[in-house]
Amino acid sequence: MVQSPAQVITLAEFLRLPETKPAAEFFEGQIRQKPMPSGKHSSIQTELAALINQTLRKQRLGRAFTELRCSFGGRSIVPDIAVFEGSQIVRDGNGEVADRFEVTPCWAIEILSPQQSQTQVTKKLLFCLAQGSSLGWLVDPGEQTVLVYGGGGRVQVLDQGSQGLPVPEFAAGLGLTVADLFGLLLD
Repeated sequence: MVQSPAQVITLAEFLRLPETKPAAEFFEGQIRQKPMPSGKHSSIQTELAALINQTLRKQRLGRAFTELRCSFGGRSIVPDIAVFEGSQIVRDGNGEVADRFEVTPCWAIEILSPQQSQTQVTKKLLFCLAQGSSLGWLVDPGEQTVLVYGGGGRVQVLDQGSQGLPVPEFAAGLGLTVADLFGLLLD
């Protein structure tokens, strides 16, 4: 759902609004509420984030966050999974993970739900790349395809089970294939 406010608001004003469920995003001057995730979307999001964290957290290389609000470049988005390299994780005065992240994720992952616009999700991933993300994935459970967006406008379409999924350098130990990713729907 796109909400067109009667007056134009700023990012700061948007961030003062109460949180909604599902989350609303401030993108391209509009407030857009994310759709409720489908079962396939939710399964991939939960299991993939856990798998990434199992590999990265124990070595303190990075961390995956689900539904984390990230505000940067004049916009505020909530990627399905936002992955940050260890040194990039925002911390509070106690050394704990901070509540607010005003930084671009290293790796943004979006999982398409049936009612979601692929164009809008692609725009969000391209914005992340333009703001410094090294990688974006658009996971389409219906097509069992992953569109991988990298630097320089490069796009890869991965839909063969044996194809390895590119990850940022700090996550090289992940070693996932397309079959591994969509196998998360079977367990």
